[in-house]
Formats: sequence, C-alpha cells, structure tokens
Amino acid sequence: MGRFVVRRLLASIPVLFLVSLITFGLLWLVPGDPASVFLDASATHEALERVRHELGLDRPFLLRMGEWYLRLFQGDLGTSLLLNRSVTSAILERLPVTLSLTALAFTLSVLLGVTAGVLAAVRHGKAADQTLMTMALLGLSIPEFWLGLVLIWLVAVLWPVFPAGDYVGFTQDPVQWARHIALPAFTLAIVQMGFVARMTRSSMLEVLNQDFVRTARAKGLPEPYVVTRHALVNAMIPIITVMGISVGALLGGAVVVEQVFSIPGLGRLIIGAVLSRDFPVIQGGLLFLALIYLAVNIIVDLLYAVLDPRVRLE
Repeated sequence: MGRFVVRRLLASIPVLFLVSLITFGLLWLVPGDPASVFLDASATHEALERVRHELGLDRPFLLRMGEWYLRLFQGDLGTSLLLNRSVTSAILERLPVTLSLTALAFTLSVLLGVTAGVLAAVRHGKAADQTLMTMALLGLSIPEFWLGLVLIWLVAVLWPVFPAGDYVGFTQDPVQWARHIALPAFTLAIVQMGFVARMTRSSMLEVLNQDFVRTARAKGLPEPYVVTRHALVNAMIPIITVMGISVGALLGGAVVVEQVFSIPGLGRLIIGAVLSRDFPVIQGGLLFLALIYLAVNIIVDLLYAVLDPRVRLE
C-alpha cells in the first residue's frame, strides 16, 4: 500500500507540471495586457510601457516562464498584480471557504444521490423508480447559475428564509454559516446528486441480480440487510469512482456558484483575476485545484482496496 501511494505521488508530478505549463502558456497567449488594468483609457504609450516594465511583462516569454518555475520549486507562487500581495497567502485565505462549500455540497450529493439510487433500484420499474430517475435527469439538466438565481428569488427574496448571499465563517458563528452556505451548497450539489443517483441505480441493479444476493434472500435475511450489507457494499466501486469525479466537477462549479451568491472563495478570486488579467493568481489557483483533484484520485484508489479485497494495489 505504501509503495502504491509513493508511485501515485510520483506520477502526480508530471501531471502538475503539464497543468502548470498549459495554464502558463494559454494565459500569456490570450489577447489583452495586464498593464492596461492599472491605467485608464487616456494613458500614453510611454506610461503603458513603464507599467509593463515594472511588472516584468516586457521580458521574453521563456525567461518569465523559467523564473516562475524557479519560484514555484521554492514554494513561491509569485505576487498578485492587482492585490499586491503573495499569491499563496491570497489563495490560503480563500481556500477554506471553497473547501467548506465543496465539502457540504459533496456530502449532500452523496447522501441524497445514493439514497435515491438505492430506492430506485429496489423499486425497479415502478412509479418510485421513474419519479426518482426523472428528478435525477432534471437535476443533471439544470444549469447551476440558473438554479442559484431561482433559489435566491424563491427562498431569499419571495420567502426570506435564507440570506441571498455573503458568507459567515464557521468559527465565527456556526448557525449563520449554515444559513449562508445552505443555498450555495444545494445549488452546487443538485447536478452531482443526479449523477450519483443514476450510477448508484445502475450498479445496484447489476448486483441485485447476482447469485450471492439470491442466496442471502433464500436464507431469510431481512431485505434492508440484504440491500445495505450485501448489495450496496459490492456495488460501491463504480459509485466511489463517480464520487471522485464529482469532486472535480464541484470544484469547477464552485467558481460559478461563488460568483452568483457573492461568496469570497477561491472560485471568486480566480474569476476576479481573469477579469483583471492577474495571471499569477490564475496560475496559482488552478494549480491548487489540480492538487486537490489529484489527492482525491489517490484517495479513491485507496478506497478500492478497502471496499474490495480483490483489488491488489501492490
């Protein structure tokens, strides 16, 4: 097991390098000049060149890339052009907000999705199955930004049950944190809930038709015990895979949801950096998201061995 983790960590290094290389290259190839953000439309060409020189934008592309990688190997992601502060400190300040939103959305999507998928599989072909799968398909089809706006109008404006936006830290006030994070988390979770539900139903239907489940039922075991302890456990491998994929989707969706609900997370920081062409923040933010996604993939692979002893990682 230990050798597997080491191999996966070593294999993650070229992936991170490729992500950083593509991000750096694309950002410097897109049109637009970050120096123009610091000046108004009436600025002269000399003033623009002076700002470009101060920001180091007039140096050759390969030289800038080499300097960025040199700082990266030293643990330095550079300095934000707009915030005039360390990119690492800016990301670490916003990262807990995004992680708390993503964690709650992931929990909701797994609990609701697995429950709906199991119920649909047990009631295969009946009205409950059709209803749950229709709801799952509907959830997969709804854009997150549209659902967020509808929820704000319904339960924050029309019926003011939850606040429409903003954020309160969990350590400051857990109750207010829950009230402020509930709508964004549900908005973020609804799409992945449908994804998990459909995969759970498909995997459960395959397992429920196998011989060991028929044997368990023939022994007179209670149906809930057969479904949870025999069928669901053996159906978890595809479900765990979907859960790992959903983490990446949730991190990507958080960029949109944080903007809709005015949540000061990493996604909103990246959006602001894109609009202001703050390249160091974009590069650092995407690198952090890639790190989280790679860590989730390693955890998923380890869970395979825990849930299925036939999986040999060594």
